[in-house]
Amino acid sequence: MSDKISERIPSTERREQILDAASRVFGERGYFGATTDQIAKAAGISQPYVVRMFGGKENLFLGVLSRCLDRLLVAFTETLEQWKADGSPAEPLAGYATAAGSPAEPLAGHATAAGAPAAPPGDLAAPTSAGGHGEIGRRLGLAYVSLVEDRGLLLVLMQAFSMGHDPTIGAQARAGFLTIYRLLRAEAGFTPEQTRAFLAEGMLLNTLLGLRLPDSYDEDEAARELLECTFRTKLDLVLHLAAEADHGRAAGAQRA
Repeated sequence: MSDKISERIPSTERREQILDAASRVFGERGYFGATTDQIAKAAGISQPYVVRMFGGKENLFLGVLSRCLDRLLVAFTETLEQWKADGSPAEPLAGYATAAGSPAEPLAGHATAAGAPAAPPGDLAAPTSAGGHGEIGRRLGLAYVSLVEDRGLLLVLMQAFSMGHDPTIGAQARAGFLTIYRLLRAEAGFTPEQTRAFLAEGMLLNTLLGLRLPDSYDEDEAARELLECTFRTKLDLVLHLAAEADHGRAAGAQRA
């Protein structure tokens, strides 16, 4: 798309168009592998126009990161509001609920101070308790896994969280991560340990996506087993998006 044509689009819409493309490109190529030229081509806008709007790759990544964090917080906040509107029910669950909503077996011999079994390491949902933590953990887990549909979002977050050494990106990533922690503690009522387990499971999801482990689903039994027990009912979506990403990378390589 030429600059003349793009000028006809409202600036807010152009900005979102570029951020959408940047999220996909950063997600596929990483911060250091992505270029503003690649992002411009993905957005259908000239590279000078992208630079004129954002000022360079770092500012563009910061814009993408800010939007990713905002969308994550919105997803969690809306889930919490719905949970509270439902009366914050302490629904009895069969053991524990995973991120994708399938029950998992609790660990025998472990209990919380309130007497409920403690959540197994890596279980995204908090244990069932008088405060309903198990149910809200299940709902928040579903909300998090559903973000895989927002192409690049979870991968951008993972890249940002691994760039703590960068004085600008690292600072924004730390602030965002702690904002999420505070939200889970204050609004979901999670204990520090429950919050740690929830965040750890989220990082596992990001890691599997960053490794492109879905690409190995058909060839590697261990990969298949790990993906199935992690993504569960969302696995078909994850595999579909991975196949689309592979197709897009192949098409991009042919154009290059």
